[in-house]
Amino acid sequence: MKASWLFGVLGLCACASTGASPAREPSAFVAGPVQRRIPDGAVVAESSAQLQQLLTAESGPSEIWLRARDYVGDFAIARRVSLHGERGASLVGTGHNTVLRISADDVVVDNLEVRHSGQRHTAEDAGIHAKGRGIQIRNTHVSDSLFGVSLGPCPRCVLDGVFVEGPRDGAELKGDGIKLWESDDAVVRHCRVEHVRDLVVWYSRRVVLEGNVVRHSRYGSHFMYAHDSIVRDSQIENNVVGIFVMYSARLHLERNVLAGARGAAGVGVGFKESDAVHLQSNWIVANTTGVYLDETPRSENALVLFRGNHFAINDVALRFHGVREPLHFEGNGFEHNATLAEVEGGGDALAARFTGNHFSDYAGYDLDGDGRGDVAYQTQRLSGELVNTQPSLAFFHGTAAMSLLEVIAMAAPVFASRLLLEDRAPSFREIEP
Repeated sequence: MKASWLFGVLGLCACASTGASPAREPSAFVAGPVQRRIPDGAVVAESSAQLQQLLTAESGPSEIWLRARDYVGDFAIARRVSLHGERGASLVGTGHNTVLRISADDVVVDNLEVRHSGQRHTAEDAGIHAKGRGIQIRNTHVSDSLFGVSLGPCPRCVLDGVFVEGPRDGAELKGDGIKLWESDDAVVRHCRVEHVRDLVVWYSRRVVLEGNVVRHSRYGSHFMYAHDSIVRDSQIENNVVGIFVMYSARLHLERNVLAGARGAAGVGVGFKESDAVHLQSNWIVANTTGVYLDETPRSENALVLFRGNHFAINDVALRFHGVREPLHFEGNGFEHNATLAEVEGGGDALAARFTGNHFSDYAGYDLDGDGRGDVAYQTQRLSGELVNTQPSLAFFHGTAAMSLLEVIAMAAPVFASRLLLEDRAPSFREIEP
């Protein structure tokens, strides 16, 4: 293994276990308020009461600035307006409702602290709730709120540089950090989300999530009926599940790090009954299960493609619940996973096509020097089959006893299980990062 590749994986694994920022974190960005100066001649709200008056006046100013102080109350915006703040300008709710409720098109909220919402799940009390077209929320920090930022319906809305911070005390009834509901063409960019329930994209098309960091939550991103969407250049780590996609088609996941999804339910990325998804150049590292595929694809003409991804040091790199064509794995790197693949309920993964992948445990050779192994890579896992029939044996994963079973299966073929998966043209060279 090349030193650079090894150091990269070790760095990702260290970050997944400690919560440190990895070397592959999205390029530097600021999430939350930045230093700002109130421009000369700007309309400035000097008190909470004046802010309420300026926001509710039908002929009020189109742009309002806030000073670096607390503005206490539950505020509402029902007309087009831009609300900006100096660094330190804070909207502090009463603790009974949503702190800032928006119900107008083309509103801008910029450079604010927003905190102290109510705690009613039935009302989805939030730091910010927005309903309208083209709303922009930028450089804003939301904390001490049940839900962070809830959008919907909110087509063409943009979150840029938003930091949503949930409670760190393990509260069981956390709300979603960012929620997109019926918000087609929305963009969530350069945001940081920590210690929340989920980042949700539901019933929304053509959503773009890019350059975000999501940590210490339940679902790093949860898509449902969210077609034609993209997740790219994001760091999603130390969540229960990195990304989970349900009943969605034509999703693209590109250049993300999905690491540290541990525990019995830990999954780096999972798909349920989804079609035409494309994963390219992602790092899927140090998860209980790297990728979970449940009846994906579900249509015969909807290719699911994994290309150029790195699966490293997962307990199980690939877990299948039903394997269907067309499902292709091309040019991926499978490096030092405890188990390459498991198929729930027995069976095999031979319906999935593996071509040109690199496997760290490949024992073949390349006599003609063309970079492809001269013999097929095959997986026959006696231990995996035993675990499928006796789930209690999963406790012994990674132990000397399970390793001995595999050695016996290779030495005495009479003990071997049936073929699980095959790559007839494996890459003899490592897949470059």
